[in-house]
Amino acid sequence: MSTLADAVATIRSGPQGPRIAAVFDFGGTVVDGLPRRRLAGKVLRRGEDRLATLLGGIQRGGNDGDYGRFLQAVERTWAGASETELDQLGRKAFSKEIYGRLFPEAWHLVRAHQLAGHTVILVSELTRFQVRPVAERLGIDNVLCTELAVEDGVLTGRPAGAPLWRTGKSTAVTQFAPDLEIGYAYADSVTDLPLLELAQRPTVIDPDPALAAIAADNGWPALTFRLRRAPRPLDYLRTIVGFAGLIGGALVGVLRKSYTGKRQTMADALMHDATTATLRAIDVQLRVVGAENARAPRPAVFLFNHQSQFDVIIVPKVLDGAVTGIGKKELRSHPLFGPLMRFVGVTFIDRTDTERAKAALAPVVSTLRDGLSIAVAPEGTRSFTPGVGPFKKGAFHIAIQAGVPVIPVVVRNAGEIAWRDSPIARAGIVDVAVLAPIDVSGWDPADMDAEVEGVRQLFENTLLDWPRA
Repeated sequence: MSTLADAVATIRSGPQGPRIAAVFDFGGTVVDGLPRRRLAGKVLRRGEDRLATLLGGIQRGGNDGDYGRFLQAVERTWAGASETELDQLGRKAFSKEIYGRLFPEAWHLVRAHQLAGHTVILVSELTRFQVRPVAERLGIDNVLCTELAVEDGVLTGRPAGAPLWRTGKSTAVTQFAPDLEIGYAYADSVTDLPLLELAQRPTVIDPDPALAAIAADNGWPALTFRLRRAPRPLDYLRTIVGFAGLIGGALVGVLRKSYTGKRQTMADALMHDATTATLRAIDVQLRVVGAENARAPRPAVFLFNHQSQFDVIIVPKVLDGAVTGIGKKELRSHPLFGPLMRFVGVTFIDRTDTERAKAALAPVVSTLRDGLSIAVAPEGTRSFTPGVGPFKKGAFHIAIQAGVPVIPVVVRNAGEIAWRDSPIARAGIVDVAVLAPIDVSGWDPADMDAEVEGVRQLFENTLLDWPRA
């Protein structure tokens, strides 16, 4: 069994450039399948047949019968719909459900190929309505899938040409890239054998038994990806206990230091006790590299990548006091986090109004000059993938005006503990790397796009090459 690190090392040491193609299957390779029992529950609750067909087609493995039933469901439920309607449904399905099925390991492989300059191709027997939203988030421009026929502006529900099933995938790839060298291919099912046989280095991902036997006979690398499971009853119970621990820990922290009469001392105790109690209850451990950079220099603007709702627990625990934050105004009225964030001095901004946001941030400079650090997510929103989104510049302007450094806090896998929009946490280990401080005193506030992008790229490079302890 090979490892992800082995696969990435092979990509980096192999031929580089766009003449090398890397082909990824979709279901079971880039995204995990949706459990059928969970899908049935969604359909019964919502009566959304079109959505059920869209999600139900995304499965691991599958055989001829499964695919035939999918095509029948497409014709039955999608006929008469416009392409625009299905495009919108696909985006909705991604943002509500499919993003949580994306394998972090697949993101890592895709990025490794992109950084090697390879032509990355995503191929699927499914439709663009299922595949394209994922491809867009992964930065994959080349998408090959089963096209549907359109008559009089609406879908007939039938394929327009041969479906990309079995040899259909390999045929589509060779027709799309006749002049490229198919260097790599990744798939999980024996039905994708013709696709794998195109590549100089085929790799199987959690293969079905038939494909596993073929891979073993041919000496092909085999990778195992962690299943993207939904929360279980124990996870719900732990999370409820965790929220109780958050409130209880906050109260204990404030009372424990109330004798000092100093608000910041009480705020530091609140954050320490509340985050400790919460993480213990949900059974999440932090594995921190570069902890010394969290302690000095102070004050500083700490930048963290935003993956889950539990980042507001993880980051304060790592920084351990003498820090406050910046959050969206909606959090002020949050029944649980709102009172706690107000007590520790979080500045709330209206992201829809740039001028108001700038005005609200003005006092933060004074906060830094008074010796209190700031933690902020420069993406401004939680990411749908393990990658790092574009950075806003507000945090950098604040650091320049206050004369303090910025310190990257890279969180590797909080999105695996809790999906982007999920309030439920799973037990596990979250890796955090606190990088060396970055001096921004020489940056030009009117022209710092390249510098800001350099910091964002530093986050992504760290995610791809995790530092050793």
